[in-house]
Amino acid sequence: MPEVCRFLGIVIGMFYNDHAPPHFHAFYGEFEVTVRLADGVVEGRFPRRALAHVIEWYTLTKVALQENWE
Repeated sequence: MPEVCRFLGIVIGMFYNDHAPPHFHAFYGEFEVTVRLADGVVEGRFPRRALAHVIEWYTLTKVALQENWE
């Protein structure tokens, strides 16, 4: 999976030609979540503090993530 960003032990990535709706994957140890780009809905399990970092990063990079998806 192409890596978009890495911070605080969290790896963010997007698969080329992945299924709709547009989303990204976040990995932290054995945990994984997907976050939809349109509304930030999270699916999967993540430690609370790590998830807060992912959501904060998502809100700061939402426009760039959508461009990356396209």
